[in-house]
Amino acid sequence: MEIIKSNRILQAIYIALLCFFTYTCVFAFRKPFTVATFEGETFGHLSYQTILIISQVIGYMISKFIGIRFISAMNRNARWKNVLFFVGLSWLSLFFFALVPPMLGILCFVVNGFMLGFMWGVIFSYAEGRRSTDFIGSVLAISFVFAGGFTRSVGKWLMVDFAVSEKWMPFCTGFVFALPLILLIYLMEKVPMPDEKDISERQERVSMSKQDRKLILVQFGAGIILLALIYTTLTIMRDIRDNYMSNMWAELGYANNASVFTSSETRITVILLIMMSAIVLIRKNMQAFRLIHVMVIVGFLTAAVSSYLYIGGQLGGAYWMQAVGLGLYMAYIPFNSIFFERMIAAFRLKGNVGFLIYITDAVGYVGSVCVMLSKELLNIQLKWTDFYAQTVLILATAGSMGTLVALLYFNRKYKINPL
Repeated sequence: MEIIKSNRILQAIYIALLCFFTYTCVFAFRKPFTVATFEGETFGHLSYQTILIISQVIGYMISKFIGIRFISAMNRNARWKNVLFFVGLSWLSLFFFALVPPMLGILCFVVNGFMLGFMWGVIFSYAEGRRSTDFIGSVLAISFVFAGGFTRSVGKWLMVDFAVSEKWMPFCTGFVFALPLILLIYLMEKVPMPDEKDISERQERVSMSKQDRKLILVQFGAGIILLALIYTTLTIMRDIRDNYMSNMWAELGYANNASVFTSSETRITVILLIMMSAIVLIRKNMQAFRLIHVMVIVGFLTAAVSSYLYIGGQLGGAYWMQAVGLGLYMAYIPFNSIFFERMIAAFRLKGNVGFLIYITDAVGYVGSVCVMLSKELLNIQLKWTDFYAQTVLILATAGSMGTLVALLYFNRKYKINPL
């Protein structure tokens, strides 16, 4: 541990790996249930799977609004207790889901989503405010690309190889990851705090008061609203892909291939890790902040173009799923890792990343819930692949234009008061 503390590169790699595997374990309590189709179980014309997905997202959405205050004001000394409390209750909700009637199972997933919605802010607080945060945050953010596929593969494996039922599979998948998560949180608590050079270059990260939150909103309110709308388009694109990935791969002919989730997402993970972590080489915060905007725009355009080609029959389904995933996460991941990290550093703001992430997250999940409900309640008769391709084409085009406007807005702010 002393070698890690004294070597900045080793320390960054060590913290990044801890964050990566910790959030991968957290995902095991959230996403594996989506590989269970609950065939034949419906409420009206809605499938039980869809109701569970929407219920979990509603719980997640509520936690984001509460998290704006809770995460921004969180006591750093209580983080490990928060992790055990939130994950423990989310796991307990999966246990009761396996026992109770389907109607009460819906409530279990609202609780599950609510508890896990706080976890991103808690884990990212270990990473922010360092010269190496771009690298650490990128690795952490990319974990949910890998984790989404990996934990689903574990869930599918439990059902196929061990005949675990669809209702018990979510709880059993959590059981596989429970002990590793406890060990990882113990190690996270031993991570060194940012040093003086980190604070000088990236600004000290502090718990925020009501006045601190109000000051940032007064200074950057219009920009934050615009970013929240951009992030809403990304959240909708990401949630549909993430929650209905199993359905889309099945429509593309991979219904019985458990490894497709891991293999496809791992390719995306490697590409994005190289791209995102390279930002750490840019020391000037405003220059990095501008480049991140450009990266987001390129990501939007990649998702839009690949969807356009797929709709026109010029791109195969498997290639489209990976291309749209690459573009989506190229735009989505910066918002969850390096975007607000560099914004705070560039404008020397008093606060923390959690505050800004949870504002955009809260608005984003409202949009996600509305789109998923609209497709089901309006009974739109489209396959998930067709619905998703058309949705991405529209939202990614709008998102790229919005990000360009945001870049112009923050450039103007910086020119008025350069730091």
